[in-house]
Amino acid sequence: MPDDELDTAFELGRTCALAAECGRDLRRCAQMYADLFPDAAFGADFFSSLSLATAFSAPWAGADRLKAVNRAALWVTAVERLVDRAANTREQVTRLTRECLSVAEGAVPRSAVTRFLADLRDELATVADFDELRGIWRDQLDRTLAGMARAWVWRDTHTVPTLPRYVDNADSRGSCFVDLSHWIYTADDWSRAHLEELRVVSRQVQRYLHLLGDVASYRRDLSWGDLNVLALGVDGAAVAAAIADLARDAESLIRPVCRHSPRTASYLRRRLGFQAGVTGISDYQQAT
Repeated sequence: MPDDELDTAFELGRTCALAAECGRDLRRCAQMYADLFPDAAFGADFFSSLSLATAFSAPWAGADRLKAVNRAALWVTAVERLVDRAANTREQVTRLTRECLSVAEGAVPRSAVTRFLADLRDELATVADFDELRGIWRDQLDRTLAGMARAWVWRDTHTVPTLPRYVDNADSRGSCFVDLSHWIYTADDWSRAHLEELRVVSRQVQRYLHLLGDVASYRRDLSWGDLNVLALGVDGAAVAAAIADLARDAESLIRPVCRHSPRTASYLRRRLGFQAGVTGISDYQQAT
């Protein structure tokens, strides 16, 4: 076997081992909040997919350094399920949002989902400068919850948003909140000092992931009656073109980051590339 193939195989094997370790931590975490993660909705494939996405986005990190990003992603999935599946009224969505934001600011949690959020908050608080960074973290949490609430209203009122408006609501995906949690917990000094600038880049990546995720979950979303970009009356070719444009725009924003923080830039690029590979977006583009 040529040396480059051996090196590639080694790195892939090490990353898969990292994902397995992260997956074990995620399962332990889910067991602590069993009511949020029923087996019927969160099977083994879910935890494997989540841990693989994280490990391949930051393969240089140990599992202990990926704790915050993994748990933030797990929490986003839990709260998304509560909004999409459990909330029957707008007041329930508003109350959930209010309770989560209150806990982010330091309030005592009173439910499983807010206890989980409080644990994430307290883990991030082990970082020395979290007090200075809590504001942006809380603000992105607010944007995430507001995006989920807006999507709930669209679905409840049978509103069909335009493609640009739908893309602009990508905060409902929650990936920017996950990124900020990761950077607060483990990023280098430059990244922590420039979180506002990085948030702009992360939100562009999030827009791409928002549409990409819809392509992957189209049949499931239809069966559940969920919103999906392919069910908005938008031509599939237009969706593919939008995805390609979002990817190019994301890359143009990532490129300058590389000069200051190569690993942060690599993390963002890997987020794009891994999800595209999982989704098979090239095949989708060829088919439209």
